[in-house]
Amino acid sequence: MKFIIAILIFSMIILFHELGHFLLAKKNKIKVNEFCLGLGPTLFGIQKGETFYSIKLLPFGGACMMEGEDGESADECAFGSKSVWARMSVVAAGPIFNFILAYVLSFILISCIGVDVPVLSGVVAGYSAQSEGMQAGDVIVEINNKPIHFYREVSMYTYFHPGETLDVTYERDGKRHQAVIEPKYDEKSGRYMIGIQTKNVREKKSFLSNVKYGMYEVKYWIWTTIQSLKMLVTGKVSANELSGPVGIVKSIGDTYDASKSDGMFYVFLNMLNFSILLTANLGVMNLLPLPALDGGRLVFLIIEAVRRKKINPEKEGMVHFVGIMILMGLMVLVMFNDIRKLFI
Repeated sequence: MKFIIAILIFSMIILFHELGHFLLAKKNKIKVNEFCLGLGPTLFGIQKGETFYSIKLLPFGGACMMEGEDGESADECAFGSKSVWARMSVVAAGPIFNFILAYVLSFILISCIGVDVPVLSGVVAGYSAQSEGMQAGDVIVEINNKPIHFYREVSMYTYFHPGETLDVTYERDGKRHQAVIEPKYDEKSGRYMIGIQTKNVREKKSFLSNVKYGMYEVKYWIWTTIQSLKMLVTGKVSANELSGPVGIVKSIGDTYDASKSDGMFYVFLNMLNFSILLTANLGVMNLLPLPALDGGRLVFLIIEAVRRKKINPEKEGMVHFVGIMILMGLMVLVMFNDIRKLFI
């Protein structure tokens, strides 16, 4: 059951991403040759109009294949025949649809369980939070000029900025106060601690507040993904900590096993949370300016818009082909690492 759920989550996220490309392609009268879910040999397909809709053998991946997308085509409905702005809208639509999906799921999640408000339940003796006068009931609203909407943002900020002095803005009785907190390294946990406590209380909000906090939730996951990428690039985390489809399926399965004893409602909430993380992550990753990714294609289109001259499609196609080969190689390495972890 858990593997079926994992595949359904992957399929929903990828299908929504490709749907973005598909709908904007149709809107701009670009011919879509095939719209598929999965990779590899075709298991099932149906021709409807100009487009072949199919399901492939491997459930990880998908594609919206447009006429003339990676080469020359004389068709007036080819991708390359449209204006640079039309093509940019089609390419950008995939990641944007990922963020839209993340928002819809975030709204549902927050409507169900509320918001983990950044309210202190107390402070730890011997830490600067205490000496700065912070106390139970204080609401953290900013850390180093970064707005705080959820308690988990506090812990994640200290994780991404270990040992950094924190200029904290908090509210008490409707008034704002400032505190300068110096984290201390805790040998037992192996992390820098700031000496604040919380009961991780979730607070139900109104419908309009849920609309707003849904956007904050998406923003949080985008920020978390970007910060994680920075740590990877700077070597603060190892490449061995990366997870591909196999590792993600395992994580989803472990979460399912851990939550099913609490009832299907909690399984639903945890799977919803996983879906938000994955679709926001996919949106960010696809916007990276790397060949073969949507971000890489947008770079070429931006250059074309600035130069007011098309880049040679064959040369651009070759760059993207090399990018695909590199990404496939990376995917194999990550998958091998995921499989290796299963036996450790």
